[in-house]
Amino acid sequence: MTSIQARIRCHETLCAAPQRMKRVEFEYERGGALQYLAAWDVHRAKVFGRCEAKTGIVPFGRLVDQVMSTEPYASARRVFWVVDNGNSHRGKKAADRLREQWPKLVLVHVPVHASWLNQLEIHFSVIQRKVLTPNDFADLGEVEERLLAFERCYEQSAAPFEWKFTRSDLALLMKKLADKPDYQAAA
Repeated sequence: MTSIQARIRCHETLCAAPQRMKRVEFEYERGGALQYLAAWDVHRAKVFGRCEAKTGIVPFGRLVDQVMSTEPYASARRVFWVVDNGNSHRGKKAADRLREQWPKLVLVHVPVHASWLNQLEIHFSVIQRKVLTPNDFADLGEVEERLLAFERCYEQSAAPFEWKFTRSDLALLMKKLADKPDYQAAA
């Protein structure tokens, strides 16, 4: 998540009360911005997150180091990283750079405009709703503290995702779709 701002509101946000909606002051001072970089282990429901001053190859490399230097990833035969097409991990050059440092790492890019395939994006949407809205923070330290506290809390209730849809299920679905007259006309 990039450019998470610390917005210092001119007036305190008022929580919803009987017959009154939540009130959020629209005027604020900027308290800076930080980036939240994270990796999500779908098999263990484990989040690895870190806050950085900016994005780029070096901060993303620190996240990769954070994950790959811990078990079970350090001793794994292969570790797949599903990533979007962000500048710090896009293309063959990024895959080669990461593989050079971590030979067991396999970079898998989701198709452009298909970030919804990346399970971490679901986690980011939860963070947006539960941690960053409304964006009322005294400073960047408070933003980082709240993000990392939520990460620890989220892990306690998170459960691994058990994917039950197989390749044969997909083949069956594609056959059903191909056999439908509506689908053939649209193609």
